Amino acid sequence: MERAQLAAEIYRAAHLTGEFKLRSGKTSEHYFDKYLFESNPILLAAIAEQLAPMIPDGTEVLAGLEMGGVPVATALSLRTGIPVVFVRKKAKEYGTCKLAEGTDLAGKRVCIIEDVVTTGGQILLSAEDLRQYGAQVESVLSVIEREAAGRANIERAGLRYLSLYRMEQLMPQ
Repeated sequence: MERAQLAAEIYRAAHLTGEFKLRSGKTSEHYFDKYLFESNPILLAAIAEQLAPMIPDGTEVLAGLEMGGVPVATALSLRTGIPVVFVRKKAKEYGTCKLAEGTDLAGKRVCIIEDVVTTGGQILLSAEDLRQYGAQVESVLSVIEREAAGRANIERAGLRYLSLYRMEQLMPQ
C-alpha cells in the first residue's frame, strides 16, 4: 500500500472526534484509537512494510512497548527477521519477574517501537529500564508522532527518533 493511501486508511479506521483525555493529561478533540489500526491485519502489515526500511542500520533487537508497541514490533519482526522483546511498564512480580520478555538484550543495539508518541515520557522510562538490562538503546521508531514535544524530549535524551507520520499528515486537507 502506498504511503498516502495508508495514511488515509489509518485515518478512516482509527480517527475519532469528541473530547479525549490523553496520557499526557491534555485534552484533545482528535484521537487515534491505535488499536483499531493495530488489530487490522491488512493495515498492520502495510504499516510494517512502510516502517521496515526506517529501522536504523545495525539494529539487533526491536523493543515493543506495552501495549500498543507490541503488535507493531511483532509485525516488524516478522517482516524483517529482527528479534523482538516485549517491554512491560514495570517488571512482573511473579515467575521470572522480567521487564522485557523475549530475546536477550545484553550488549545488543535496540530500537524502541511505539505506536503513538505524545510526550515520549514512557519511552524515556523504558529506555532507561532497558539500559539497566545491558541494552544499547539508540533509537525510537513510531507510527504516529502526535506532538513535537515528544520528538524534542526523545532527542534531548540522546535518542534518534523516526516516525512514519506526524499527526497533521494523517488529517485530511
